[in-house]
Formats: sequence, C-alpha cells, structure tokens
Amino acid sequence: MKTHALPALFVLFAAFSLHAAEPAAPAKPGTYYGAKATEYPAWFKDSFLNLKEDIDEARRNGKRVILMFTQNGCPYCSALVERNLSQRQIEATMREKFDVIAVNLWGDKEMVGLDGKTYTEKSYSAAQKIQFTPSLVFYDESGKTLLRLNGYVPPARFQAALDWVGGRHENKIAFRDFVAAREVPKQASGEMIRQDFFLKNVTDLRRRGKAAKPLAVYFEQKDCPDCEVLHRRVLADPEARATIRKFDNVQLDMWSTGMIVTPAGKRMAVRDWVRELGVNYAPGIVLFDAAGKEVIRWESSFRVFHTLGMFDYITTGSHLTEPSFQRFLSARAEHIREAGRDVNIWRYADEPVAATAQ
Repeated sequence: MKTHALPALFVLFAAFSLHAAEPAAPAKPGTYYGAKATEYPAWFKDSFLNLKEDIDEARRNGKRVILMFTQNGCPYCSALVERNLSQRQIEATMREKFDVIAVNLWGDKEMVGLDGKTYTEKSYSAAQKIQFTPSLVFYDESGKTLLRLNGYVPPARFQAALDWVGGRHENKIAFRDFVAAREVPKQASGEMIRQDFFLKNVTDLRRRGKAAKPLAVYFEQKDCPDCEVLHRRVLADPEARATIRKFDNVQLDMWSTGMIVTPAGKRMAVRDWVRELGVNYAPGIVLFDAAGKEVIRWESSFRVFHTLGMFDYITTGSHLTEPSFQRFLSARAEHIREAGRDVNIWRYADEPVAATAQ
C-alpha cells in the first residue's frame, strides 16, 4: 500500500510544481477611452497640398493660409471643431481671411513643402516637428510662419490668433501683448496658485552637476482662470504629482521684471525671457532636460494624460530615442492597457477614468 502511495504523491507534487511554474495568464487589456471622430467643415480648402501654390492663391484672394495638423480619434481636434469653429464669429473670420488646409499627422498623401521637396503628410509633419494635434501653423504671403498654435486653445484665444494674423498685426504688436490686452486685467490682483512641489526663491535655473534634475518652468499670471484649471483639475492628479516631483519645478510670473539666470546662462528679466522663448499666454509650462535643453512645452488646454505624458517623456529618457511625442504617447497608452489598466486621454483629475469624452 505504501509502495503505491509514494509514486502517487510524487506525481501530484510534480503536477503542482509544473502548474506553479507556468506564467500567470495575461491580464485583460484595459479599455481605451476618450478617442473621438471628427468631421471637418466642408469649407476647408480641398488642396493638392502644394504649399507654395496654396499660399500664392490665398495671396491673390487677399487671404492667408492655415495648415491644421490633425489625427484620427483626436478629442482635441473634435473640441476645436465643435467648440471653436461652431462659433459664428470664428467661422466668419476664418472663411473671410484664411484658406484652411487639413494635414493628417499620419497620412500618406503626397505634399510639396515650401522648400520644393516632396513629402508625405506624415514625413512633412515630422519635418515640422509637430508634436500635438491639432497644431495650426499660420503663414504670411511670403511663406513665413507668423504663429503656431500647438494643441487646442479655447475660443477666446483662438479668436485672438485669427484677429492678430488676419488683421496683419504682426509688425505692430507682439502676439503675446495682443492677447494680454484682451485678457490681463489692468490691475491684476491676488496671488498665483502655489504648489508644494514649487521651489522657493530660485532665480538661477542653470542645470549643474551630475545629479541635476530636469527642469519644469511654469509661466503664469495673477487672475488667471486657465491657471486655476491647470492646478485644480490637472496637476491635482496623484500620478502626475509623483512624476512632477522628479523635476525641479519653478513658478514664474510671466510679466515680472525680476531677474533670473536662464538654463542657457543668460541673466535677464523674466518677461524678456518669456518674449525670447515665445511663450504667448498663461499658463505655459516649458520642460528642460537635465542638461538645460528645452524638450517640450505645455501651452494648450491639455488634460491629465497628455500632461503626465510630457513629464514622462523626459523622465523615461524617451525624448532621446523617440523624436515623435505622439508615438511615445501611443506606446505609453498601450503599455498601460496591457497591464490591465484603463486609459482615458480626455480625463481631468476630478473625473473617473471610465468617463467617456464629452
């Protein structure tokens, strides 16, 4: 009886061991929320995508050209169409003063750039270093880029951009001052919103030493509703805050005459550095790597996923090997989903992950 029991015991033990050694079944992939299809207005120009010819034709008609870089499933593109272009004044200004041409960030249509070279939409987008959709590039009659809006901006600021370029104000007033005249109160009061991760009394922004952290500079201003949204509904996210703490974080009043030393070692007033950087409105976050080189900037109404992604882009070192931020974001979303977690690219910190884009 014992002679039969021992082999049976060994067989049972071996079966248990083999089962235990097998890898765990992969988690069920998480759900992807927030993508949204967009139907662009019929009055967009149906172009052959020869940029010089488009600019020449617009000039003859007293207009200027806007290239709008888009991608499928982009909720920010949808917001631009549904919230901005649906407003009567915005549509009227665009149709009267501009030819608007859509370019698919990942498209394969052939197009000819101002350099006379032939590209695909995809390769031209990469050549122009388009990192966000929608991105809008405004050209003058000679093909010079007058303004670039990287990402979605709310209707009032979008109208300001149309009025500045469409009204040909570029030689009269800087865009940031044009916007400020509409937005900044004559006597701004109150204080900027503080965060516990902001460094205090830092005026030298140079990155020095092997232990130097990357740098995040937050350009803000007093009486700033959009700054309130950034702090209360984006930066409040726990995961975002944990990643942000891997940076040296410095908050600056974009209109300040106070002196700082820039990451490049220049001593200058904050407002002059803002002008040099081309930061047009608050809030704006400019991210520098540990060597003091600008990598990417937050200057639109982004929500948690894209904001966290910009910080992760640097902390993971991906900016050194992947020049496309959009490719990085796509890979990041898939990695999260493969781990069984849901992804919502259109979520604020105070909203549940499973909420769909509205």
